[in-house]
Amino acid sequence: MSEILKAIKEELPKGVVSEAIFEGANIVLYTTDKEFFRNSDDKIRDVVKKVKKRIELRADSSMLAPQEETEKTIRELVPTEAEIESIIFDIPRSTAIVEAKRPGIVIGKSGSILKEIKNSTMWTIQTQRSPAIHSKITEKIRDVLYANNSYRKKFLNEIGKKIYENWNPEKMDMWVRLTYLGSGRQVGRSCLLLQTPKSKIVFDCGINPGIIDGPEKFPYLDVSEIGDLSSIDAIVLSHAHLDHSGLIPYLYKMGYKGPTYMTPPTRDIAALLALDMVSVHYKKAEVPIYRADDVKEMVRHSICLNFGEVFDITPDIRITFYNAGHVLGSAVTHVNIGNGLHNFVYTGDSNYRKTRLLDPAVNFYPRVESIMVESTYGSKDQIQPPLSEVEEIFCNLVNDTVKRGGKILLPELGLGHAQETLLRVEDAMRTGKLPEIPVYLDGMLWDITAIHTAYPEFLGSNVRNKIFNDENPFVSPYFKKVGSPTERKEVVEGGPCIVIATSGMLAGGASVEYFKEFAENENNLIIFGCYQAPGSLGRQISEGNKVVKIDENFGGETINVNMQVETMSGLSAHSGRGELMQFIGRMNPKPKKVIISHGEQSRCLDFASSVYRQYGIETVVPRNLETIRLK
Repeated sequence: MSEILKAIKEELPKGVVSEAIFEGANIVLYTTDKEFFRNSDDKIRDVVKKVKKRIELRADSSMLAPQEETEKTIRELVPTEAEIESIIFDIPRSTAIVEAKRPGIVIGKSGSILKEIKNSTMWTIQTQRSPAIHSKITEKIRDVLYANNSYRKKFLNEIGKKIYENWNPEKMDMWVRLTYLGSGRQVGRSCLLLQTPKSKIVFDCGINPGIIDGPEKFPYLDVSEIGDLSSIDAIVLSHAHLDHSGLIPYLYKMGYKGPTYMTPPTRDIAALLALDMVSVHYKKAEVPIYRADDVKEMVRHSICLNFGEVFDITPDIRITFYNAGHVLGSAVTHVNIGNGLHNFVYTGDSNYRKTRLLDPAVNFYPRVESIMVESTYGSKDQIQPPLSEVEEIFCNLVNDTVKRGGKILLPELGLGHAQETLLRVEDAMRTGKLPEIPVYLDGMLWDITAIHTAYPEFLGSNVRNKIFNDENPFVSPYFKKVGSPTERKEVVEGGPCIVIATSGMLAGGASVEYFKEFAENENNLIIFGCYQAPGSLGRQISEGNKVVKIDENFGGETINVNMQVETMSGLSAHSGRGELMQFIGRMNPKPKKVIISHGEQSRCLDFASSVYRQYGIETVVPRNLETIRLK
């Protein structure tokens, strides 16, 4: 561990480094030499080339200009059109975070403004975009990261020490195995354990949202392979949906203190969804399995990576995130094990086609021997029609409902599916394909959509360009927030409208309340566009049940379903059968083994059989608790 820091110091002028520490796998040098701090870029770049590690130089806290003076300097140097909203000072790390509506203006051409601020104040400036839609909960999530700066600095340093403690990239004598703790031949409770002689990595740790209670709701965490939670080196979170992220705060409650790696938007949304799940339990007069403080621990221990950023997470494991095309911030994880001994790709949930919201999932990697692929829609009969055809049908259904004076209920997953729907509806109304009726957003949709406006760089190229050109479709006047029971009553008693509400499976939340009000009126319409888990209320209705029983926690009522019920394929944020086959067929390089999970058993087996027959690639369809040797 100390050898790499020693080697770096030896490459630099004597005495210029006052402290050398880790920030995860990155290395941070602090200096008390003002001249070196201002003019050492080329020298630091040369050292980076030699050690092949990311190095950042910061000023020692003794050199920093006072905060009040620094804020004044920032506001004087940054043009007002940047619209700075806040400046947060992270003193232990000599960093100031400038949040603005236009962070590019804060940076300046080729970083000129940041450099001027740095040279004047000695602070290292980081920028982040403020949401175009105001959200208090977004502010709270970001504030958690800076509430205890000293702890955060110490935590990141300890992670780095563990990574470099047994660093020996030349040693290749090792094995690699993968154990399924959830999502084996089922959708829900995704959780995989990757092991080597040196490392234990958990990929995702979610719940099964279609199950109210019982052992099938959670992954198998009481296995000998895990033992004490302190034996886990890291968690890698693919995206924020609760079936992938919902149990991570519980691990922190039970004593896990290690890092969780994810993209920045995944951090924000996973925290928001977890807090909402806690709130739902309280509303049901139930005791949640974790509390808000445990969600804060997840945020405090998060390490966020951008797409394409290579990062060591243990002495023998290095990861890189790529766009998964599923929801905002969703990542395919390329895992380099043993300095190239084995390369494993974990797709999480993915979508290999361009949507209004996101670009297609990436399937080109430096090297790959084995890959895990989801099969939510993997069977032969799940070929998704072109989006243009589906959207035309959607518009026709909505127009017919409006003509007869009805209301349209769209139960949505708050993340991804809902924002795709917003873009579809906004475009249809703006171009005259739909009448300009109110579009009401209820549940978490407003806050999650606000987070989308804070991270346009993770969105697809079309919507990203609109946001950068001040044509943000998410702030359309068509959309109206429902924030109270009184406002909800006005929606129910009002005229034709579209209601977009969580949850997508009618498993709770605002969508159930609207369903109870809308269901018995034959003029109304409900459209299911996302996955409906077996046993869920949404599945029962979509399968044609005309009398359904609402969960006891939501009144226990028996409801007659007289409203028009439509299930639309082709609107999912998952790949359909065609996209899944194309994703494998077009991979470069071709994998030697395809591991198939995250699908109902028949769909997993059907997809596996087709991959083997068409491409001649070995396929494996593990059950939960099965272990696969990768190397």
